[in-house]
Amino acid sequence: MMERETLCDYARQHFASEPEYLWRNLPDYAVLRHQRSNKWFALVMNVPGSKLGLTTDRQVDLLEVKARPEHIGSLRQKNGILPACPMNKEHWISILLPGPLSAQDIHQWLADSYQLTS
Repeated sequence: MMERETLCDYARQHFASEPEYLWRNLPDYAVLRHQRSNKWFALVMNVPGSKLGLTTDRQVDLLEVKARPEHIGSLRQKNGILPACPMNKEHWISILLPGPLSAQDIHQWLADSYQLTS
């Protein structure tokens, strides 16, 4: 189970990426950028669970990462992975934080996203 703060610490240590808070109206949305390309490789945000098809209106933390299009369908079958929101659903997935996925899996998807955005 991974929390938002732990994820941001991991991104700092492994990708030298400091969370950027770009929107005044969305103060909890953080972008993680690739060191060389300056492209986003992750977005951390919070949305009402009902917007995700969950049975709660409580705010839920999400991690959005880029994934290979050929893997998106099978990834969405995993508990804790949802279609991207608001990124392109053909190239990005949403991961619930904290959720049922292991830190090791999340670290791997972050690394894959980092590599895909280089």
